[in-house]
Amino acid sequence: MKQRLQFFGAAPEIMKAVSALNKAVDECGLEEGLLHLVKLRASQINGCSYCVEMHSREARRDGETEQRLYLVSAWKESPLFSERERAAFAWTDVVTKIADSGVPDDVYARTLEHFSEEELVKLSVAIGMINTWNRLCVPFHAIHPVAAAKAA
Repeated sequence: MKQRLQFFGAAPEIMKAVSALNKAVDECGLEEGLLHLVKLRASQINGCSYCVEMHSREARRDGETEQRLYLVSAWKESPLFSERERAAFAWTDVVTKIADSGVPDDVYARTLEHFSEEELVKLSVAIGMINTWNRLCVPFHAIHPVAAAKAA
């Protein structure tokens, strides 16, 4: 797939702001491993192969197991995730697909059992951030890391 547009070059000022928010999310205090999993899950939902590959690679680099990465897409049936991770996945699913049914009260309540209100805001911003990246990479056909390595 050929890249349609290089968004950093086309709109550097707003991309500088996007990058600053991304840095703030990465440094917000939520567990790094949890952020990797949430970014991976939202990217799976959105069909962003660029981000799925990148966040899988980063998670492996930071110690995540292959088995857990394979099962993120089937997290509801997998026993390998903690209750906090499962709450984060449920939140990621409904926030990413918010137009489908909003955020049901039961999901909100279950998520608050595992995240403080402050953490829930941070998690929501992290989900919004990865959705922003997905909405840049998918329509503009960001050069896939695998394709770039193959071409080199």
